[in-house]
Formats: sequence, C-alpha cells, structure tokens
Amino acid sequence: MNNRLIGYIGALALASAGVMLYQSRKTIPPKAQPVRPFDVKRYLGKWYEIARIDHRFERNLNNVTAEYGQAADDRIRVLNRGLNTKTGRWEQAEGKAVFVGTAAEARLKVSFFGPFYSGYNVIAIDPDYRYALVAGENLRYLWILSRETTIPDAIKDKYLQVARSVGYDTGKLTWTEHDREQQEPHVQWGD
Repeated sequence: MNNRLIGYIGALALASAGVMLYQSRKTIPPKAQPVRPFDVKRYLGKWYEIARIDHRFERNLNNVTAEYGQAADDRIRVLNRGLNTKTGRWEQAEGKAVFVGTAAEARLKVSFFGPFYSGYNVIAIDPDYRYALVAGENLRYLWILSRETTIPDAIKDKYLQVARSVGYDTGKLTWTEHDREQQEPHVQWGD
C-alpha cells in the first residue's frame, strides 16, 4: 500500500472519529435544562410512553414501554417495546445509557447501535417520579412518559408548556395508545 493511500485512510478515520465525538457531545437542545438534582435509582423501572414526536425507529408503534435497569458497570440498561400496528407484531430495542456529566444531572446519552449515541435528557419530572418529559438531542425527539398508561391533564398541560418553551412543536406529538397486553417481541426495532 502506498503512503498516499495510507494517509487518505488515516485522514478519513480521524475525520470520522471527530464527527462521532462532536455528535456525542451535542446531546441536548439549546434551551432545554436537565433535571437537577436527579435520582437515577428512583427513575429506574417501567415507564409507559404517553406521547412522542414520531421518528423512524418508533413509526407505527403503539403500546410502547421503556424499562430502565442498573447495569453492573454504572450504565443503565434500556429495553423499549411496542406493538407495530401495521404488522401486528411486538418489537423491541435493547440499548444502554450513560451520563454525560454526573449522575445528579438527568443528562444522558443512549445507544441502541454500537458506538453511536443520542441525547436523552429528562427536562421535567414530578416529585414522586411518576411522570417525565424527555428531550432528545434536538427538537426532533421528545417523549412524555408515565408510570401508568395515562397522565393527569394538569401534568400533561404543564409538560406541553415546558416543551413549547424549549422550542418544540407540540402539534407534532403522536399520542400513544395502550390497549394491548405486551407479549414477547418477534423482531428488534429497525429489522
């Protein structure tokens, strides 16, 4: 292999690493503030998705849940499940989350695909950790979560107001139905 080709390959690898590093640092919308102080132990467990800004990984899914568990290496295990309304099949995605800073701040990044991470930021939560508003890395990702399949109107209205103040178009939210018991998934999301 000649030196010029080796140089091109090296430059390409360095540029790719730079892009990955930049993307992994940009994890929260500019006007969003993560919850502080944050108690990750209280956040762990099962959450029901109440609403989301739809995106390709969750398109056509209802009955969506997210389960968070502590992994041995201080990472958080993530298991998302949902029913594909087009195929009638249960799907799931398994991933991991890590804190961007300290565990006292609800600013994380999550990965479902190898070294590629995306922002996961709890920007509102009630004192009992029953309802949460989660911002992605930009204004294309937003979730409202609940420990139950519903959310009180007062909490919903408050979270919609917070989302709008950050810059989200809450008219783009898809409201998740919870009308089926979860079963073992047939496929992984994105398959």
